[in-house]
Amino acid sequence: MAIELLSPAGNYEKLATAFNYGADAAYMGMTEFSLRANAGNFSIEEAEKVRALKEKTGKKVYCTLNILFREKQMEKLLSEKDEIGSWPFDAFIVSDIGTVPFLRKNFPEKELHLSTQASCLNSESVKMYRDMGFKRIILGREASLDDIRRIKDKVPEMELEAFVHGAMCMSYSGRCMLSSFLTGRSANRGDCSHTCRWNYRMYALEEEERKGHYYPIEENDGYTTILSSKDLCMIDHVKELEEAGLSSLKIEGRMKSVYYVAVVTRAYRKAIDDAPDKDEYKRDIFDVSHREFTTGFFFKDDPIEGREDDVSRPTSYGYERSYIFLGTIGKKKGENIWEIDCRNQIKRGQKLEFIGPDVPLLSDDNFTILDEDGFPLLQLDHMKKGFIKTDLNLKEGYIIRRASEQKYFS
Repeated sequence: MAIELLSPAGNYEKLATAFNYGADAAYMGMTEFSLRANAGNFSIEEAEKVRALKEKTGKKVYCTLNILFREKQMEKLLSEKDEIGSWPFDAFIVSDIGTVPFLRKNFPEKELHLSTQASCLNSESVKMYRDMGFKRIILGREASLDDIRRIKDKVPEMELEAFVHGAMCMSYSGRCMLSSFLTGRSANRGDCSHTCRWNYRMYALEEEERKGHYYPIEENDGYTTILSSKDLCMIDHVKELEEAGLSSLKIEGRMKSVYYVAVVTRAYRKAIDDAPDKDEYKRDIFDVSHREFTTGFFFKDDPIEGREDDVSRPTSYGYERSYIFLGTIGKKKGENIWEIDCRNQIKRGQKLEFIGPDVPLLSDDNFTILDEDGFPLLQLDHMKKGFIKTDLNLKEGYIIRRASEQKYFS
C-alpha cells in the first residue's frame, strides 16, 4: 500500500484545498472536541458538502476527538451520537481512552486512530491499543526512525503515522500547562494561546545545582524566544520515513492559511511521488510562513542545521516568509476573466504570482482588476468581490500571491 499523505483541514475551504493539492486524506475537528478549537472547524450544516466532496474525490476524512475530556464534555459527547453519525468520517482520532467504548458501540464500522497526545512510543503500548480495537497509532513526536522500525517489526499489522511537517509544541507530546497558567486557556482542551511563541525578556537562566553555568539566550530587540521550538520539516527524508514503516505522513496546521495547506501539501505530494520537478515545489515550503526548520527527534544529528540535539534549541527569531497570500481563483466568467476570492489587497501594476497543484509558478504584472460590473479598478480590497483579467492559463483553485517586502516577523 502506498504511503498516505494526510493534510490539515481547519474548515471546508482548507479541506477542498488539501484534496485539490494532493492529499490522500485530511483530518478535521468538531468544535468542542478538537485540540484546535479555534481552527474554524466544521458546522453540522457542512456535513453534506463534506460527503459530496468525499464521493467526488474518493479521499478520506478523519475526525479529531482528541481533547482530554472533563466530565461535562464527556456527557456532551455521549449525547451527540446522532450528530456525529451524520458525518462521513472514515476514522476517529482519540487520546482519551474513555471515548473508546462509546465509539466502538455506536460506530463499529469506523476506524480508531490513537492521537499523538497519548504519547505512544513503544511496541508493548501499540499491542495494547491494537487489542482495544485501534487500527492506527499516531506516534508521539519523540519517536525516532529507529523506534519506528522496531515498533513496526514487532507489530507489523498496525498502521503507524507521524507528524512530518509543521509547528512543534515545546512540551512533551504537546502536554503543556503554560497557556492555561498564563491565559486561562487550556492547551489540552483545544484552546492553546501559543504562549511558547511569545517574546520574553530574560536577564539570566541558571540552574540551582549548576551555579555559574548559564543557558544560552539569543536576543532580538531585547527579547528572546527561548520557549519557542523550531518547526518540523522532513521533506528530504520521505523515503526514509516510508522505509521505517510509516503508513501515513501527517502535516500540522489546521490553524494555518489556505496558502500554507496548498504549498506544503503539494510539496510533499511531489516528494512522495518522486516527481522529476519535485525540487521546484519544495522551494515554496521555505517561503511560506514558518520558523527555523529542524528534523525533530527522527535523527540524533540534524541534517538541516548540522548540530547535535538541535531540536532542544529554541528558534533564534520569529516567523519567516517570502510571500503574501492574496487570494484564490474562482470560476471563469469570460474570456481570460476569473472570479477572485480576495484575502489581501491587490493593486494594479503589482507583480502577481499564481500557483496550482501541478503548476509551480506563473507570473503577471499586466493584469486588469475589474469590479462586479466589469469596470477597471486601481485596487481590490480584502473580501471585496471582483475579477481579474489575465492572459495566463489559470484554473479554478489556483492560489494568488506576491513577494513580501518583510522577510521576518513575530
